Amino acid sequence: MRRLPLRTSLSFVGLGAVLVTGVGLAALNSSATADPGAGACTPEQYAALLAAGDNFALGCDLPGSLPAGGAAAPGLSEDDIDKSDNIELVAHVPLAGAFAEEGAYGTDMAFQGRYLYDGNYNGFQVFDIKKPAQPRRVAQVVCPGGQGDISIHENVLVLSVDSSRSDDSCASTAQPATEKSSWEGLRIFDISRPAKPRYVASVETACGSHTNTLAPTRNGKQVFVYVSSYSPSADFPDCQPPHDFISVVKVPVRKPARARLASTPVLFPDGGNPGGPVPLLTSSKTSGCHDITAYPAKDLAAGACMGDGILLDISKRARPKVVERVTDDVNFAFWHSATFNNSGTKVLFTDELGGGSLPTCNPALGTTRGADGIYDIEGGSLEFKSYYKIPRVQTMTENCVAHNGSLIPVRGKDIMVQAWYQGGFSVFDFTDSTDPEEIAWFDRGPISATSPELGGAWSVYWYNGHIYSSDITRGLEVFAIDDARVNAAKKVRMGTFNAQSQPSYRG
Repeated sequence: MRRLPLRTSLSFVGLGAVLVTGVGLAALNSSATADPGAGACTPEQYAALLAAGDNFALGCDLPGSLPAGGAAAPGLSEDDIDKSDNIELVAHVPLAGAFAEEGAYGTDMAFQGRYLYDGNYNGFQVFDIKKPAQPRRVAQVVCPGGQGDISIHENVLVLSVDSSRSDDSCASTAQPATEKSSWEGLRIFDISRPAKPRYVASVETACGSHTNTLAPTRNGKQVFVYVSSYSPSADFPDCQPPHDFISVVKVPVRKPARARLASTPVLFPDGGNPGGPVPLLTSSKTSGCHDITAYPAKDLAAGACMGDGILLDISKRARPKVVERVTDDVNFAFWHSATFNNSGTKVLFTDELGGGSLPTCNPALGTTRGADGIYDIEGGSLEFKSYYKIPRVQTMTENCVAHNGSLIPVRGKDIMVQAWYQGGFSVFDFTDSTDPEEIAWFDRGPISATSPELGGAWSVYWYNGHIYSSDITRGLEVFAIDDARVNAAKKVRMGTFNAQSQPSYRG
């Protein structure tokens, strides 16, 4: 998966044109034969989107271009803010140094004690959040390698590399995946001194590591890393089709330099979902997983695997086993991520319709596409109950779709905070699986009213009483919420928090 230099202004003109002109999804199906980059984007735009991560470049498969002044859907104006009365922004730390360069986007987060670790396309940075309203940057680790998905266990930090590199070092350069010597996979750091992380090991994995998920053993002495990746090609020596498996890496917690590949369990022996005619707009062909969320205390994991949602038994950490599989070929285009409720009786899956770069929060696409799908686990089966999508209309220049979020630990309730890119973030209650209800939100106007720009909240998580947002271009933001429905959660304290390795709290 080759990654090329980025430009600040990215175009998602393909779907924009379709929606502006009012053409329905049936017309999108006719674009299935379009060559990548040949329809909506210039070669330069396509290269930038290809480098930008997730599935941004596939927006170029669509024909047409966004007309001048193409913000056709109603919404906020530039610099406007719409929020619920119970939400307040209390801190903002802009991207700085190498992390403010073009294409150095803010991505995923992990937490431990008083520290927040924030992933970035150029590596990761560390913040002291002892005073949440006054976060203080204490380290920047420049180590480019794609979107920088990040997880923590004790003194071990795991960083995903989904950018084909010349070698495994932090000084590596981009190199085509068609070259056998190219490297991508996991980088492992010792964070026993949070302000001075130390790079101690690397593990190469097939097709790299788009995301990673930790599943510690019961005694905590070993941690298994579930590596999700996808998009194989016969031209890529280290990423061959059918790529129907995940990579499992074993990391000895006390000696992380001895990390090694432990297994490559096949999850889709039948090939998975064959996919629909238009990538990211109709059901995706399954060729790997995008993300897995583990619930180690319950020996469960849920996989969001392009065209499939799966439930896994991880009682044998190195050999996860699929026990349930669901598809949604009507409303889900790309199964992106998953969240359990605290009791482990529900899974909320997200659909990243359009790959994260397109404007999908508008009446043309309705309330069930680019949304969350809520499933109850009944007798070991995943039973669909409802969809949830933010109710606010976004403009045609705003990339907006369901993205990364986490539970808020409210006893007896299922409440979640979730990022929606330029749709901001939403706090919603899905205790009644059939009738989810929004209870708080924060939303800015578009970065540009006339030009599509990539931006907004990538990850929004709850940690020890506050809401933290890693914004693609704005950096770190911290929010306070004052609402009787969630205030009790402020008493819950977690020592370590990874959204994709869910802890259990007393509920």
